[in-house]
Amino acid sequence: MQSVYYKLIELFVTFILVPISFALPYPLVVKMSIGGLGFIYVIFVLLRVEKNKFKIATHLNWKQFWKSTFIKLLLIAIITSLYVSLVDKEQLFFVLRNNSKLWVVILFVYSFFSVYPQELIYRTFFFQRYRSMFKSDAFFIFLNAIVFSLAHIFFKNTLVMLLTFIGGLLFAFTFTKTKSTLLVSIEHALYGCWLFTVGMGTMLGFPS
Repeated sequence: MQSVYYKLIELFVTFILVPISFALPYPLVVKMSIGGLGFIYVIFVLLRVEKNKFKIATHLNWKQFWKSTFIKLLLIAIITSLYVSLVDKEQLFFVLRNNSKLWVVILFVYSFFSVYPQELIYRTFFFQRYRSMFKSDAFFIFLNAIVFSLAHIFFKNTLVMLLTFIGGLLFAFTFTKTKSTLLVSIEHALYGCWLFTVGMGTMLGFPS
């Protein structure tokens, strides 16, 4: 399971073939089963093959993380607020204004049951399994953003693909710098929760 040949096949099947297949019309229960088995495989490889230990690192620079994340979040907030105002003003903070209970529930479920599994797969697993196979940091980060965007192809929405590609770049940079699944999950959750809050939830698959 550690050979380059095996890893290349694994990368292709897990991060290209399976996500593309999810955009095809076949039963949802089959897709969910494939996704569930894939996640079990990722956890198995992280624990038994890569010998990963799920613990919070003590070297984390929380001050620098919050500073850089806040700056990026502020820029995202300004850009997305302007975008929603121009494209569909009625959606601006729609769920927050009209159904605050749903807003709280969605943010909780999304942060804990969607974001963290995504980061385990697309940052922790992807970086540990494939980083040594590529000489260029820039190309590897670009590749990570591409496959992260590809994971959302089932939405069949160009804007979603673009946003997740940009998000993939940001999260890959953060993980490269911090080596922390926790920090990149927090960053991911903040940006995703903001997009839902500002009124872009419908296109990202959030109930609204």
